[in-house]
Amino acid sequence: MEARIRTLGTARFPSPLTTPVSDGVCVPETIVRVDGDIEPCTTWEVAGPRERLFFEPGRLRAAVVTCGGLCPGLNNVLRSLFLHLHHLYGVHELLGVRYGYAGLDPDSEHPPIPLTRESVGRIHRLGGTVLGTSRGPVAAERMLATLRRLEVGALFCVGGDGTMRGAHELSEAARAAGYPLAVVGIPKTIDNDILHVSRSFGFRTAVEAAREVLDSAHNEATSTRNGVSIVKVMGREAGFLAAETALASQDANFVLVPEVPFALGGPHGLLASLDQRLEYSAHALIVVAEGAGQEHVGPSTPEKDASGNRVLGDIGTFLKERIRVHLKGRGIPFSLRYIDPSYSIRSRPANCEDAILCDQLARRAADAALAGKTDLVVASVHDVFVHLPLESVTGRKRCLDPEGEPWRSVLASTGQPARFAAV
Repeated sequence: MEARIRTLGTARFPSPLTTPVSDGVCVPETIVRVDGDIEPCTTWEVAGPRERLFFEPGRLRAAVVTCGGLCPGLNNVLRSLFLHLHHLYGVHELLGVRYGYAGLDPDSEHPPIPLTRESVGRIHRLGGTVLGTSRGPVAAERMLATLRRLEVGALFCVGGDGTMRGAHELSEAARAAGYPLAVVGIPKTIDNDILHVSRSFGFRTAVEAAREVLDSAHNEATSTRNGVSIVKVMGREAGFLAAETALASQDANFVLVPEVPFALGGPHGLLASLDQRLEYSAHALIVVAEGAGQEHVGPSTPEKDASGNRVLGDIGTFLKERIRVHLKGRGIPFSLRYIDPSYSIRSRPANCEDAILCDQLARRAADAALAGKTDLVVASVHDVFVHLPLESVTGRKRCLDPEGEPWRSVLASTGQPARFAAV
């Protein structure tokens, strides 16, 4: 099955870039497991420059928006996008939309600002996003009205699942209105959970930063008798960050992720396993993803935040209190530390690996937009950059497979059981 990418029309202008990629070249995605089912093999269109362009570069006005939570590498994407458009294509105008999709609302008090060589010159050294960000949707028709007023022909949307949903809705609104707007997504999430996307930018930086926290937490635990350190990392519905951080550290003894429910009590529960660990080594390091254990702490009625995400209970403080009460009841000396480094991790600058990935994604996004391709996200799938239809990456999340190699590696590294069961 081949995923078709929509185009705005006939590409009539010659590209200034050499070695173009043919639209007929596709890369197959290996069979993947989603929610326990085997999906059919899909072929994706390879990303890269095309021989002919839909837009005449010197007359194109483009815009870029950053949405959702912070992530290492946002400023890298902005800088590389500007430089690729400016130096290689000769695009003279790239507008930076302020504070997420809210900046495209006609009633916004913060109009888009022009990006220049001077304004993007050093931003790749900074964490966060110089454009600002926000959560929450804006009606596609309202965003389109702003883009039409500004005569924007291409919009680059940098964000996660909610951002991609908004980008798809905007693309559909533009098509219905007959307005030729190229909408190109660039995937961003520390959770690394965008469907089909092998790795989103910022993830490796987050793993590196979280591993440093684990190093300190491990030192805390081993410096006292029966020392227990709990570190909570991001991961609402997917445990990739918790798993890979634990593998990078090799000091974690327990890893708790959303994909694997766990029992606290009983002879085979987490608390009993913790007792065995303390008797054996007199210390323990627990890594927990923020979305793990929601069966214990989740709200009784479903709630949504501004981005449409399920509101989570605080598994970190819950574990801290339950373990404190449990160990105190045993009458043994212990020390208990709880660390939540989430905001300090996501706001830092990108490391070398992510900086390169940001550059690659931004340049291929520019190539797609100039060629008149729309309603797509540029992504790395099995180390090949491809075009994915926006609709294909929304609605479901990519999750850690409890039967797959990464989780088996975690079990081997920690020695924890595959399941913490009450009986």
